[in-house]
Amino acid sequence: MKKNFALRVDSEIFEALERWAADEFRSVNGQIEWILATSLKKAGRMPKKKMEKTADEDAQQT
Repeated sequence: MKKNFALRVDSEIFEALERWAADEFRSVNGQIEWILATSLKKAGRMPKKKMEKTADEDAQQT
């Protein structure tokens, strides 16, 4: 289940996110989720079940 919340970011950061997301064929929301999931995995803070699921999703996109 996904949780909704408001996020305020600097306009230049948002524009950079929009460009990056477009390059990756993702929405800005999808790009932010990917960035967060990747960072959590690298830090070893992603729950094991979620790590396996996101790894499968990443493999399907490449």
